[in-house]
Amino acid sequence: MKKDIHPGNYRVVAFKDMSNEDVFLTKSTANTSETLEVDGVEYPLIKMEISRTSHPFYTGKSKLIDTAGRIDKFKNKYAKFKKVI
Repeated sequence: MKKDIHPGNYRVVAFKDMSNEDVFLTKSTANTSETLEVDGVEYPLIKMEISRTSHPFYTGKSKLIDTAGRIDKFKNKYAKFKKVI
C-alpha cells in the first residue's frame, strides 16, 4: 500500500438525525465546528437530514412529500400520452 495517502485525523464523531433527534457515534474525518455532549463526553457534531432511523427504506414507512406541486406538474406534462380507450 502507498504510504501517507490516508487521513490521519480519525476521531469519534456524533451524527444527529435532525428529523427524529437520533444520535449515534462513529469514527469520521469530517470537519465541523459544532459539538454535542453525549453521556458526559463532548464530541464533534455532524447534522444529517436523514439516517437509517428515519429513511423509509429501513423503517418501512413511506411518506409522500409533494413540494411545489411536483406531482401535479408531472401529471400535466404527461397527460398528452394518456391512452384513450
